[in-house]
Amino acid sequence: MKHPIRTVLALALVATAFPALADNASPVGKWKTIDDKTNETKSIVEITENNGLLEGKVLQVLKSDHGPHPVCSECSGERKNKPIEGMTIMWGLKKDGDEWSGGQILDPAKGKIYKVNLKLVDGGRKLDVHGYIGFSLMGRSQEWVRTE
Repeated sequence: MKHPIRTVLALALVATAFPALADNASPVGKWKTIDDKTNETKSIVEITENNGLLEGKVLQVLKSDHGPHPVCSECSGERKNKPIEGMTIMWGLKKDGDEWSGGQILDPAKGKIYKVNLKLVDGGRKLDVHGYIGFSLMGRSQEWVRTE
């Protein structure tokens, strides 16, 4: 390699000039959750990766039927009556082709945990979040919108 410093500088310039290109290939990032029945933005969820597994945490509840800082009153166990903001609601997803699967998602409004699959759509600007019990053909989907 003749000019390693130039190569590193060029790669750094590309990475800073086009940060969304790298982000859009993965669900890692911040997402607005859109209610599949009302089309209202409900919360901001941040998806992170740890040891190849994705998890999602509620950063902010934007709209709730239970006031500005709702708790998970319908949850059981350690989540019972805990604040939804800061709560991990999705965990255990791993990449499987062009999807992420094998994980679970909590619906804090119902206190129920479902299996979940994720698939990036619209060039990675949107995320199809499909929660289900039993077979993935059953269940419901939400479309989340990337915020960054």
